[in-house]
This record gives sequence, C-alpha cells and structure tokens, in this order.
Amino acid sequence: MTAATLGTWTLGIFLGLMTFLFIFRIILTWYPQVDLNHLPFNLIAWPTEPFLVPLRKIIPPIGGVDITPIVWVGIFSLLREILLGQQGILTMLTQTH
Repeated sequence: MTAATLGTWTLGIFLGLMTFLFIFRIILTWYPQVDLNHLPFNLIAWPTEPFLVPLRKIIPPIGGVDITPIVWVGIFSLLREILLGQQGILTMLTQTH
C-alpha cells in the first residue's frame, strides 16, 4: 500500500466516521432528555461539538431547531464525493494508468 493510498483510505475513514457521528447527533436531538455530557453520548458530542460551535454563530436555530449537524452531514458527504468518489480528485490522482 502506497502512502497516497493509505492517506486516501485514512481520509475516507475520517469523513465516513464524521458523517456517521453527525447523523447520530441528529438522532439524539429527538431525545432532549439525553445528557451529552455522560457516556456513551459524550463519545458522539466530543468530536462533533468543535465543528458545530463556529457554525452555530453563522446559522442560528430555525424555529428552535439547530440545523448545523445537518449542514455538516452535507459538507462531509460532499467532500467525500469530491475527493474520494468514483470521479473524485484523489481517486483520479492515485489510479495507475
């Protein structure tokens, strides 16, 4: 496995994991009684909160609903497709001819 392939693979894992965590974070908003400061829920809140805080300053809640996790799912999905999709930039660069 080359360094480029390893880097691409690692990036794919990271983007997929973050998308999963944000989807899980969206699901947790359906249960307001859940305390995100306690296990196992803090394992979801800890890696996602640094992304949500700055975006919340730009996008306020709409009708009392925080949509920033949805925005991040879109961003990470788009990045994964642009970089690692079938016609992605990094995919095209790492293919052998």
